[in-house]
Amino acid sequence: MSSSCDNADCLAWAARDESGFLSPYKFSRRALGSDDVSIRITHCGVCYADLIWTRNGHGDSKYPLVPGHEIVGIVKEVGSNVRRFKVGDHIGVGTYVNSCRDCEYCNDGDEVYCDKGMAFTFNDVDADGTITKGGYSSYIVVHDRYCFSIPDEYPLASAAPLLCAGITVYAPMVRYKMNLHPGKSLGVIGLGGLGHMAVKFGKAFGLNVTVFSTSLSKKEESLSLLGADRFVLSSDQEQMKALDKSFDFIIDTASGDHPFDPYMALLKTAGVLVLVGFPSEVKFNPASLNLGMKTVSGSIAGGTKVTQEMLDFCAAHKVYPKIEVIPIEYANEALERLIKRDVKYRFVIDIEKSLK
Repeated sequence: MSSSCDNADCLAWAARDESGFLSPYKFSRRALGSDDVSIRITHCGVCYADLIWTRNGHGDSKYPLVPGHEIVGIVKEVGSNVRRFKVGDHIGVGTYVNSCRDCEYCNDGDEVYCDKGMAFTFNDVDADGTITKGGYSSYIVVHDRYCFSIPDEYPLASAAPLLCAGITVYAPMVRYKMNLHPGKSLGVIGLGGLGHMAVKFGKAFGLNVTVFSTSLSKKEESLSLLGADRFVLSSDQEQMKALDKSFDFIIDTASGDHPFDPYMALLKTAGVLVLVGFPSEVKFNPASLNLGMKTVSGSIAGGTKVTQEMLDFCAAHKVYPKIEVIPIEYANEALERLIKRDVKYRFVIDIEKSLK
């Protein structure tokens, strides 16, 4: 096991180069500050971002790179100024660990849109100037502002995917008040980690939920496993045409390139389409937007305020992601399966039991 220094005490799995291959690694976390929380990590979700950055997909990866930004665990130590958490609390950390704390977005609890840029949980610059390292590790030290309380009754393994996949769809859904209009219609494009959470939130909000997919194999799981009200094969023009002007909301989770005009046609007047995926381009006819007074919006994860709200909502309404729990030794295979979309619907690494 390679080490960044002789007194390294944080166990992890890291990528060393653009191959993205993960292997055991040891390093030192920054010292606990007065506003920090030290967290013993029990579980970490596997996100597509882990794959992108371990393989230098954006050309900015800093090796050795420890991925993981769906982190949950148990508080093991708190700084002298911390009042929100105590030793033994269940706690989570999502996609960012710092922000300017002074701009209008930070002041509104929307730190994910910080004017000066948030600091990502891995492959970014930490408060002490070191490179952030994520949740494929035994513990992490984070400013308490960017930590979330996980209700005691909510399973830690299930909480992990909420901190990226869950909040990425929950935040825009409540921003556009989809939670306040039971009986209205929601379309969900794509049925992966994000899409299946959009279905679950939609049903919890009392919406009529339709899943759109290019794969007929998704029909049974959409209807039976996730409880969607309807499944539509998006390549079937007749099925699509029959649904013209019938949706109040559409959440587009697809990152593969796809046409937008056919989906815009499905929105009612003043309907809203929210894009949370990252296709290489977004292209549609202006008439698709203007003639129906429609809205197209983008969104990423969520600020601290809405993230805590989501965690509390999931506990209160028993909303759980569908997960496959794996040991850390399986991480490389899990990333390969992620490429093939061979997971229902989120891998979660059992750090506590397998990282030794």
